[in-house]
Amino acid sequence: MQGIKNIIFDLGGIILNIDYQRTIQAFHDLGFTNFQNLYSQFQMADLFDQFETGKVTPDQFLDALQAQAPENVTREQLKSAWNALLLDFPLARLQLLQQLRNHYNLYLLSNTNALHHEAFTQKLQETRGLPSLGLFFDKAYFSHEIGLRKPFAEAYQLVLDAHGLRPEETLFIDDSLPNITGAEAVGIRTLHLPGPKTILEVFRPQS
Repeated sequence: MQGIKNIIFDLGGIILNIDYQRTIQAFHDLGFTNFQNLYSQFQMADLFDQFETGKVTPDQFLDALQAQAPENVTREQLKSAWNALLLDFPLARLQLLQQLRNHYNLYLLSNTNALHHEAFTQKLQETRGLPSLGLFFDKAYFSHEIGLRKPFAEAYQLVLDAHGLRPEETLFIDDSLPNITGAEAVGIRTLHLPGPKTILEVFRPQS
């Protein structure tokens, strides 16, 4: 951490626990016998990328799912299945962020979408009594709001430029190797943190 003044955190897998298999299983339980194939088709059509960069609205995204859904599956069921991967915010990680704010400028840069954003914000409110992740950061950036997503250089550069951050004084933490590579391309120092490792093992409690 020598020379580091700023830390940019990823969200899913770093602060928020997630499990993609739960969403796959939830769609299977709704009668989607080919959800993996459907997911691949949506990827090929750039639907997920467009949803994550705000170019597709939640209604348009749900319409695309509904068109492929078995008969009698409701939109609420589709939303629930889509959000099933979102698990919990471990209290110790949130407490660590509070401690780190005394020593560093903290930012969040997350690839997400409007449906997930609404769901994990509600989860934070219901489980921790907190209205927003923004409480833990100088600024939180979500791909569907800024129209940019990792690992493209423009997403990282937006954060650097908005706050006048020097990349060599900035650490980016993510569980995805492509996202790490993207940050390194603009000169940001990085920490690849794939599961089961957590930020609690990286940072000792600071007084």
